[in-house]
Amino acid sequence: MELLDRFIRYVKIYTTSDPGSQTVPTTARQLDLAKVLCEDLKEIGIEDARISETGYVYGSIPASSGCESAPALGLIAHMDTAPAFTGENVNPQMIPNYDGKYVKLGSSGLELDAEMFPWLPSLAGRTLITTDGMTLLGADDKAGVTAVICAVEKVLNDGLPHGKICVAFTPDEEVGRGPDHFDVSGFGADYAYTVDGGPENEVSFDNFNAAAATVKVKGFSIHPGESKNKMVNAGLVLCEFNSMLPAGDTPRDTEGYQGFFHMTEISGKTECAESHYIIREFDKHLFEGRKQTMLHIAELLNDKYGKGTVTVEIKDQYRNMREIIEKYSFLMDYADRAIESVGLKPTHTPTRGGTDGATLSFMGLPCPNLGTGGYAFHGPFEHVTLEGMEKSRDILLALIHLFSIEK
Repeated sequence: MELLDRFIRYVKIYTTSDPGSQTVPTTARQLDLAKVLCEDLKEIGIEDARISETGYVYGSIPASSGCESAPALGLIAHMDTAPAFTGENVNPQMIPNYDGKYVKLGSSGLELDAEMFPWLPSLAGRTLITTDGMTLLGADDKAGVTAVICAVEKVLNDGLPHGKICVAFTPDEEVGRGPDHFDVSGFGADYAYTVDGGPENEVSFDNFNAAAATVKVKGFSIHPGESKNKMVNAGLVLCEFNSMLPAGDTPRDTEGYQGFFHMTEISGKTECAESHYIIREFDKHLFEGRKQTMLHIAELLNDKYGKGTVTVEIKDQYRNMREIIEKYSFLMDYADRAIESVGLKPTHTPTRGGTDGATLSFMGLPCPNLGTGGYAFHGPFEHVTLEGMEKSRDILLALIHLFSIEK
């Protein structure tokens, strides 16, 4: 099957995960794609393709003759799409020979333009794939899934020399649970790469340290005509809490290696109020400082309004893989060489988010992240190019070759 056909087939399968669910995987619909991928792996010649009880797809290709001593290489991508925007009824638009200018997204009233997305002119001449403005596209990470399958298919079809190749497709990456049930030993790889990044020449080994915080406020309601020095309006206290966080430390105001606090949800009334935040920081010491800042604000407000008025619950989500990957610098060297071999200049970009590879690296599987050729993930402006996905596939083929010759 051609790469484009495969990609369109996959993005049309509804696989959005659910952060509020406690099931594994968080949505049964992810298994719809898992079943398709398992069958596709078998069809291209991966005989041990299987779906685990927890919804992970695994498969492997034994080393070819003469490459048995090569390290086992893992290639990983995730099946779910982000719950930040709907991933149901995806209707991709394809624009051959794109002119680099603005693009109307169906009848949604939305459009891609270079003012908001300055890289668009550099994509001129390619086949651009966008949404119709009503859903996300799902290139995150079905472009990665497609690149992995197409790469291993070519290895098998063309009889290319290779060490052992291990493939995995994970559920629930977008809600931070992708590695939770990953069978590292059963996977069988010595080293791996997640294929879950942006531009095709991107390679990342630096990602946020991440935590989620829930702030709850318990108010005291009394008739407003009799509330002098008595009422505690939980909604106002929650607003006060937020105002005490650094005003410039939001996603809108930060970039590169700058961290942030991000309020993702807020609700409440006089009697009670609640907000949810994500905390992000590259440096682990600054990360701990951000968590302490939230706890300190809660202490100050409890001193002001009474003990137990404000509670803050913080849960760590993932850590910066750099701590691990720096010990295996050859993985970055291989990635750079693979990218250069297809005529591109590698860029080392900090991942302002996380990947399965971040946690997997701390689970004993060093795992940098590679680009997929996609842009503007998690919303209706998501787009990718056919040529970018093809380059992503070719970079994986180059990595397979490097691992086969570097004993």
